[in-house]
Amino acid sequence: MLMKRPTVYDDAQPTISRRGLIAATLAAAATCAVRAPAGAVPAVSLAAAARHTGRFYGSAVRIDQVNAEPDLRDAVLRECAYVVPEIEMNWDQIEPTRGQLEFAKMDDLAAFALANGKRVRGHTLLWHLAVPDWAVSLLRETQDWSVIARYFGSVIPRYGDVISQWEVVNEPIDPGHRADGLRDDIFLAVFGPHYINRALAQARTFAPHAQLIVNDYGLEYDIPEERERRYLLLKLLERLRRENAPLDALGMQGHLDLRKGHVSAPSIAAFMRSVAGLGLSIVVTELDVKEADYVASVEERDQRAADEVRRYLDVVLGERGVLGVTTWGLSDRHSWLQLTLEDFARFPGAWSSGGGPGFNRGLPFDAAMAPKPMFYAMRDALWSVRGPKAHKRE
Repeated sequence: MLMKRPTVYDDAQPTISRRGLIAATLAAAATCAVRAPAGAVPAVSLAAAARHTGRFYGSAVRIDQVNAEPDLRDAVLRECAYVVPEIEMNWDQIEPTRGQLEFAKMDDLAAFALANGKRVRGHTLLWHLAVPDWAVSLLRETQDWSVIARYFGSVIPRYGDVISQWEVVNEPIDPGHRADGLRDDIFLAVFGPHYINRALAQARTFAPHAQLIVNDYGLEYDIPEERERRYLLLKLLERLRRENAPLDALGMQGHLDLRKGHVSAPSIAAFMRSVAGLGLSIVVTELDVKEADYVASVEERDQRAADEVRRYLDVVLGERGVLGVTTWGLSDRHSWLQLTLEDFARFPGAWSSGGGPGFNRGLPFDAAMAPKPMFYAMRDALWSVRGPKAHKRE
């Protein structure tokens, strides 16, 4: 039975009991290369392909959408070994009012995972865009770390039996402002650059056996900002390791962007070798594709997205320390990558008849939950590239 849902702080937070994971039977290797007819259920899932090489596949979800849409629910159950709360675990969602903890949606997602043999990745504990207003004010006023410690203590133990990976700090790097590259957010302003060490140590007290992750974006292209971001992030990781912070893995978000050209395989490979050389594992945490050309045919658009994903995964999965891949959603109909006014402005007059390009097509399934070329590019890459080499915590 699922735990109670307290509306105020409860210092003895209950945990969700572990249930056995459902073992899926892998199809024969030969079937992996077979393309399903349009709209058909693929013979081999992304989860099975990843498991074949010792990795995992998962997706960000919103539990209200999963509950409301049977076709989405079926795809999540079939394709995913992990589910990631898209917003349900954000601090401003769980504690919008000080001391009033709202666990209902996250509890529902955890129960869904347990009932169906899935794991959950803890996304995310500290993120500058998800701090409730009351916490920003209180931290500035008091400089009291116990505000964060109490939040961690309310959330981490509650889901300890279903979550074994925690994104402790999300997006700490922001090039162009400080020599160390750290983002000038509320955590840095109040606690200084070692807030990351402190957050990792705090998380370790509540999750002694979990993998603790620092997660960031903008690491894929050979452009000045991303070259600097890779350099600054690597320096941060080196410092954290040198100072014995309890860090186990790097999360590489993997938001690909066709407006930037093609991913830089040499840059990504060199960066990942350096990360692995620090004894850290790697997880691709938020893979998707932002399109550049919305006036091309659907077939061309889908193939360009698939080709970019394949280029990325070919180099990423070549590093054996990569534990798994999650996409930021399964279906285009729920992508956070919306078309913007800037996108429309790049194609003046293209949709004067009143139509439009539809959704951004940067996820494995289209709006009707049919698999796209991106699905097959991912599945083939996950199936064919040998699996991870484990890294032990020091």
